[in-house]
Amino acid sequence: MNRLYATGRRKVSAARVWLKRGTGQFTVNGQTIANYFKREVLQMLIKQPFEATETLGTYDVTVTVKGGGLSGQAGAVRHGISRALQRDEAQNLGPALKRGGFLTRDARMVERKKYGQPGARKRFQYSKR
Repeated sequence: MNRLYATGRRKVSAARVWLKRGTGQFTVNGQTIANYFKREVLQMLIKQPFEATETLGTYDVTVTVKGGGLSGQAGAVRHGISRALQRDEAQNLGPALKRGGFLTRDARMVERKKYGQPGARKRFQYSKR
C-alpha cells in the first residue's frame, strides 16, 4: 500500500484526503489538526472513523479542504477519511464504517432565501389593519 486517496464532501465544503501508513500525524492545509480546527469537538469528529475501526495512530493524514465554514469542513474531512479507509484492501474496514454511518454523504444543505420574505421560512409579520 502506497497512499490512499478519497474525496469527502459536506454542505459546500470539499476535502481531498491522502492516507499513508505512519504514526498518526494530521496535516490540514499545511497546518496541524489542533491549529486548524481549534474546537475539540471538530477534532473528535474527524477522528471518529479511526476510533470506529480501531486504527487511530496507524495512518498519517494529509488533507486539503476548501469552501464553507469549519463545521462543514470537519464533516468533509471525516467523510474523506472514511472513504479512504474503505479503500484499504489489506484491512476489511468497510463494514465497521458502514455501521457507524461514516460512508454516507450528508446531503443537507442550507435552504435558499425566497423573494418577498426575510429568510427561507420566516415571513413578514401579518398586519390586519
